[in-house]
Amino acid sequence: MTTPAPSALDNARAAAGPAPAHQGYRAYGYLEPGVDYQHFDLAAEVGRVPAYDGGLSPEEAHRVVRIMRDEIVISLHEHAIVLPEDEASIRRYNRTGRQRTGYEGLAHSGLTAVVDNFMAGASCVTSQHGWKWDDMIYALGFRLADLAKQDYVVHATSVQDILDAKANGRLALVAGFECSTMIENELDRLDMLYGFGVRQLGIAYSQSNMLGSGLAEKGDAGLTAFGRRAVARMNKLGMLIDISHSGDRTSLDVIEQSEVPVMITHAGARAVWPIPRLKPDEVIIACAERGGLIGLEAAPHTTLSPDHPVHTLESVMDHFQYCVDLVGIDHVTFGPDTMFGDHVAVHRTYAGNYAQKEEGRLDHPQVEYVDGLENPGESFWNITGWLVRHGYSDDEITKVLGGNTLRVLNQVW
Repeated sequence: MTTPAPSALDNARAAAGPAPAHQGYRAYGYLEPGVDYQHFDLAAEVGRVPAYDGGLSPEEAHRVVRIMRDEIVISLHEHAIVLPEDEASIRRYNRTGRQRTGYEGLAHSGLTAVVDNFMAGASCVTSQHGWKWDDMIYALGFRLADLAKQDYVVHATSVQDILDAKANGRLALVAGFECSTMIENELDRLDMLYGFGVRQLGIAYSQSNMLGSGLAEKGDAGLTAFGRRAVARMNKLGMLIDISHSGDRTSLDVIEQSEVPVMITHAGARAVWPIPRLKPDEVIIACAERGGLIGLEAAPHTTLSPDHPVHTLESVMDHFQYCVDLVGIDHVTFGPDTMFGDHVAVHRTYAGNYAQKEEGRLDHPQVEYVDGLENPGESFWNITGWLVRHGYSDDEITKVLGGNTLRVLNQVW
């Protein structure tokens, strides 16, 4: 098979090179694999799939590199870990609790900061089902111990940490979890998570919990009395609240209850592709009216569109354009929800754990990966290229790449 010629963006990125601050550290490099922890052959962090060709001219490609170099670029939702190469090993790998941060891939990402949600709901260390308290602490503790052994990725707990990372050529990692199921009925566990360095927390992950309903439920009773207390505590702590996987009624209740903006960190518009995983206009508008944001996601087979039913960057940008028209560019950003390795295989592996509602599912072609948004190291280069090619100004691009997120974090944290 003939290898395609490098695109203009490929050439411009190659000239820019990876982040100089990355010195080649690999996850758990301070330990001996096979002795101190279980070894797995991991997926490639760079070049696992063919590079996306955004059709940029050399001039446009150089503009992309300039923007990515000069501006604050924040991914609102990722899982910046490396998966095993063998799909059959994914669950066994996650059950060790010791997922590997993709330092090499992140060094090629152009990101200033990433809100990393740790895949802790997939860890299943102490049971076959996720979101147990001990499992979350395994996932958080192992990853943060590893971060402490290198000096390229920094654990960020404030806006100043993000700004300092940019100034110092580092990448800031913000620790988050996609749901609050593991706090059970213990409000003080929110304080403990904050003390451990968690700065973003979802309400529910598809299934209901003590706080409210998830989007997989047939009925949604909204935020519970305990959920209202939890929202108030997160406000007092300064913890960003995410409603991406919450039911519609619960999402609206959280938006109303919170004293500061909340975020839909990774979703899309149900009006564009009518599946329960995506958000209705009512929720997107309410979130924006209270100052919050929606981050457009790219988890396989979610943010599709009638014009682009084969899931690619183009499908996702149809949701972007719709949301910009709906609530304005000041309330839209990106949370691609990607990882290093086979994301589709992860969905196959955990299909029985976190089933979504099937009503409204549409037939569409299956993809092996989302072209243009395959992993955290590639996504924002291609997003920025798309914005450049479609005539967005530097000011508009700066907002959606990170400026909008910084504005909200300054209010919340």
